[in-house]
Amino acid sequence: MRIEKDTMGNVEVDDNVFWGAQTQRSLNNFRIGDIRMPQQLIKALAVVKKAAAFANTQLGTLPEDKKELIAQVCDDIIEGKYTEDFPLLVWQTGSGTQTNMNVNEVISNRAEILHGGELHNTTKYISANDDVNKSQSTNDVFPTAMRIAFYKMIVERTIPALEQLKHSFAKKKQDFSHIVKIGRTHLMDATPLRLGDEFSAYESQLDFGIKALKNSLVHLQQLPIGGTAVGTGLNTPKGYDKLVVDYINQFSGHQFYVANNKYEGMATHDAFVETSSALKQIAISLTKIANDIRLLSSGPRCGLGELNIPQNEPGSSIMPGKVNPTQCEAMTMVCAQIVGNDTTISFAAMQGHLQLNVFMPVIAYNALQSAELLAECCNSFNKNCIAGIEANKENINKHLQNSLMLVTALNPHIGYYNAAKIAQYAFANNLTLKTAAIELKLLSPEEFDQWVQAEKMV
Repeated sequence: MRIEKDTMGNVEVDDNVFWGAQTQRSLNNFRIGDIRMPQQLIKALAVVKKAAAFANTQLGTLPEDKKELIAQVCDDIIEGKYTEDFPLLVWQTGSGTQTNMNVNEVISNRAEILHGGELHNTTKYISANDDVNKSQSTNDVFPTAMRIAFYKMIVERTIPALEQLKHSFAKKKQDFSHIVKIGRTHLMDATPLRLGDEFSAYESQLDFGIKALKNSLVHLQQLPIGGTAVGTGLNTPKGYDKLVVDYINQFSGHQFYVANNKYEGMATHDAFVETSSALKQIAISLTKIANDIRLLSSGPRCGLGELNIPQNEPGSSIMPGKVNPTQCEAMTMVCAQIVGNDTTISFAAMQGHLQLNVFMPVIAYNALQSAELLAECCNSFNKNCIAGIEANKENINKHLQNSLMLVTALNPHIGYYNAAKIAQYAFANNLTLKTAAIELKLLSPEEFDQWVQAEKMV
């Protein structure tokens, strides 16, 4: 063990870790669950620390050699090193202060080793507060890192997965464009449409969802960095906010902007509400799509059976040969989680009191989980279900020819009420529509064949 110090005194810390006193206090004080702060957020904090070091050096408030040491450790963190040195849980202070200090302490202690010192040194060459956290407060750093991590996840993973799934629906729309089938409203027989038409609706749903998601990112791209404690920018050099965002853009590879109003960016998290709402919209769309595919593939002999889905794994531990729509089930469970996460984010975002919202860790955790789950589930759904879907033409044609709702084509010729007589008579006597029409003397065989053609009803 070694002794680390903070403003409250000495703390014993394991010799094998790079964290310091404030991290250890948080570990001791918050033993709540086992959900750690997401690594995407830790990496985003490292991007902010590196950008701040570069900006401070350029503005003359941090020596060049300290900048280089800070940047080296930040690069290691961004590459995924030292993951075990970030042990803190989501359920901690609502500002994320301990996680900000966790990152500061790891950078300070690792830099001490790189500088030729030892962890046992009571005074570090690079101070966690005065150097790594220079020109910063948790109150502007943490919401900035939240935005970077969430934006990066959505742009790099969620949107590409959604675009690929949309492309697969577009391909199925074309593949199935010639297949006429019976439609269903209220889960009851309706007039015909093409199987491709059903898949065109799925493509359109995702198209609208992707547009909503992209539109929401404008707010998320505004970073409140430079606001320090309450938004005023106390203890920052002139021009720091613009410069640090420029470096964030350089190091992250994405485009961010200085917040139009830093007070808004720190006291509220409406940007997360907006983007989470778009993710919820997509989750609602995907639930409808997965449920449709689940229904259309039901059977294989005693259900609708109009789609054949890939047989990926056995579906029952007792019923041999059973195959279930497991990708649809996984998708709808993920969508349920996303809707729940959105509720949590909405409630947490309401808790902005005066100059700070102190529900930031739970907002960050739920937002990142929604974006990541959606990306991974879309990839799985696309690869293991949608890409391998085939039309069961035999069942589709059987349902089409057996439907009473083809009678709708007769409305312009014999009127709604006479057409209803045919449908009701056919159903009551288990007859075809054609036979019923002839027995009721409402149509000749030739007239029925001329007017009731499913392929002309689409």
